[in-house]
Amino acid sequence: MHRSERRLRGKVARSPGALLAPFASILPAKPGLVVAVLCTALGCFGVDTAHAQFSALGTNPSSHATNQNEPVTFTADEVDYDKDKSLVTATGHVEAWQNGHVMRADKITFDRNTGVAAATGHVVLLEPNGEVMFADYAEMQNNMNDGILRDMRALLQQNGRLAANGAQRTGGAINELSKVVYTTCNLCAKDPSRPPLWQIRASSAVQDTEHKKIEYRDATLEMYGIPVAYFPYFWHADPSVKRESGLLPPVIGSSSNIGAFYGQPYYLVIDDQSDATFLPMMTTQAGPQLDIEYRRRFNDGTLLVNASGGYVNNSPQGSFMSQGQFAYDDTWRWGFNINRASSTNYVRDFHITEGLTGDENVLTSQFYVEGFGVGSYTRLDAKAYQGLNTAINTSTLPTVLPRYEYSFVGTPDSLGGRFSLSTGAFNVMRSVGTNTRRGSLTMNYERPFMGLLGDQWKITLHGDAAAYDATNANGVPNFAPNSSIDTARALPQVAVDYRWPFARDGGAWGTQIIEPIAQVIVAPQSGDSQIRRIPNEDSLDFEFTDANLFGFNRFTGIDRLDGGVRANVGLHGAWYLGGTTFDGLVGQSYRTNKDNLFPAASGLHDEVSDVVARGTFAPTRWLDLTYRTRLDKASLATHFADAVASVGVDRFRVSGGYIYTTFNPYTFYDQAAPPPPGTAFYFPRNEATVGVSSKWGDYRFSGNIRRDLATNKMVSVSADGVYEDECFIFDLRLYRRYTSVDGDSGSTTVLFLLTFKTIGQFGYRAL
Repeated sequence: MHRSERRLRGKVARSPGALLAPFASILPAKPGLVVAVLCTALGCFGVDTAHAQFSALGTNPSSHATNQNEPVTFTADEVDYDKDKSLVTATGHVEAWQNGHVMRADKITFDRNTGVAAATGHVVLLEPNGEVMFADYAEMQNNMNDGILRDMRALLQQNGRLAANGAQRTGGAINELSKVVYTTCNLCAKDPSRPPLWQIRASSAVQDTEHKKIEYRDATLEMYGIPVAYFPYFWHADPSVKRESGLLPPVIGSSSNIGAFYGQPYYLVIDDQSDATFLPMMTTQAGPQLDIEYRRRFNDGTLLVNASGGYVNNSPQGSFMSQGQFAYDDTWRWGFNINRASSTNYVRDFHITEGLTGDENVLTSQFYVEGFGVGSYTRLDAKAYQGLNTAINTSTLPTVLPRYEYSFVGTPDSLGGRFSLSTGAFNVMRSVGTNTRRGSLTMNYERPFMGLLGDQWKITLHGDAAAYDATNANGVPNFAPNSSIDTARALPQVAVDYRWPFARDGGAWGTQIIEPIAQVIVAPQSGDSQIRRIPNEDSLDFEFTDANLFGFNRFTGIDRLDGGVRANVGLHGAWYLGGTTFDGLVGQSYRTNKDNLFPAASGLHDEVSDVVARGTFAPTRWLDLTYRTRLDKASLATHFADAVASVGVDRFRVSGGYIYTTFNPYTFYDQAAPPPPGTAFYFPRNEATVGVSSKWGDYRFSGNIRRDLATNKMVSVSADGVYEDECFIFDLRLYRRYTSVDGDSGSTTVLFLLTFKTIGQFGYRAL
């Protein structure tokens, strides 16, 4: 006969606390509960009932410290206590917590004799690590560390989902599962019974919560419910783990240079600050290769080291790359990049330069120290270069040892002017060619002011000075008439800038702006003397456009200086009409004398320069056009054109680019006249690119085509298609190079990548 000693009913306010907050949507709380502490851990979930006690109402589960004597606290709509059988039955929105574990169910029966809590009806277990487990039935004991669950489902981190017909928990750390299914994919909202995009189905599994991994036996990978791969044994890290040692997806493919290849990477977690990746690779034509990458994070910086070795043409080859950056304090930091390889072919065949920035035909190594101040910056570095193309002779590439630079920009003074300066020195050495040592100083003072009619003025005092000591100046890249150069020069300049913007508010017609611009620069004539007397290291290339129309120097450095008396004029206009913008500039430069420093094709050689212009048109958010050009001063023939356009929205966008220039930087090498016009050396650069991109839900696509219109040949084609959802990534990339590097006939790269989130990737690559 059932005899109830105590029945508790009542209403109290309760707060489940921060631990339960993330699950509020799936585990709704209900007011009108009774809160009680049944007994200590040794009472309900142990064997000793002598210490049974009750706590105050409203106990918060998150406020309890974890210990073996933690009392079990629970809330329920009703509680029945059978003293003869030592059974406590809680029904109606039952919630019990102990040692950070929380259990919810429609009904929980506590057996004080056996220490077992049996839960039925919508059972939910919330673990201290955030894991959520669901079951139809559960029996728990020993501080909720041991027990069994029937029809168990678990919600893990990173959207991980685990389900099993049954589970047995041991020691709060090991869950032995039977008939297991794991995925990170969301189920179909309209038909939850439909198989997800992918899932792992296994006859049994062990979830090790202490070592953070899940091991499967007799496992099958299914895609949309169709088996695609079988694994007698398979394991992956728990979704909560960000780093775990183990095998990574293999690299499989074929190449015309190294044949078929297979690489099996292994990832090693060394400690909390460092890890490494080992990639041994076997090839059918080039022999074995081993690539090792080591990474470490320090309190003040990071370090990466990559070394590889292999065989190309039956000879041992290798590469070494490393980079690091470290902060000394809030002002100073230092770092380095080391990139070296034994041969061009090794780098090309094994794609050693993948991930590097800069010119892929040249490897750059450097060491630097730099400091940041208020309005100031300083840097000391050393650089070395290695050519990766047989057309580039490494012996003619410079070694910069060292280079120093300092720059300072002051605050406005009492007159409203601002002073700035930059200074530096470098030592450039070549095995074959010019060795140059230079010290330089550039100072600038500018004072802007406003006229009475809204006209804007600026007076600038500018000066450049440099001292040179060069040997082998008659070699590359200068080809000067003398072998030795020991000289210095200075060029002071004064400029007056004038702008007078006129603005009109046209109401419905928007705002129009017309702004005439003029600049007059007075400086000594410097032209011809620089060609023979000054080594050229930093001014070997330039293009005259609207970007450098108003400037003291059109060159990229100070080894060549634009001098003489000259005037730069331009007209700037803009029209802002609602969401439509038009902005344009046209200008020209005038000088008192010809300057042979500029080649005839540069547009700046004569007293009157070519005409430069720029126009930007953006009528809507989905269309923008920019066009730059340089036109012959007499015939208005196009000598330079640069156009960029983009039209579309995220779902579909088309972009295009076009560049044309007749100027050849070869003329800056001071040597005998280059080949006559009509030879390959004088073909104008004439290229066009077209790109498309699309983003539609989980799908992304982009493609690009580059074509040389001068030779009527393709340069490159690339495409990238991606599908990504919450659990899966499919990425297919294609790149085709048509130009020849080191005598090859171009190359094709295909990357096929499958990513099953939380368990790994599988990729196929063909070169």
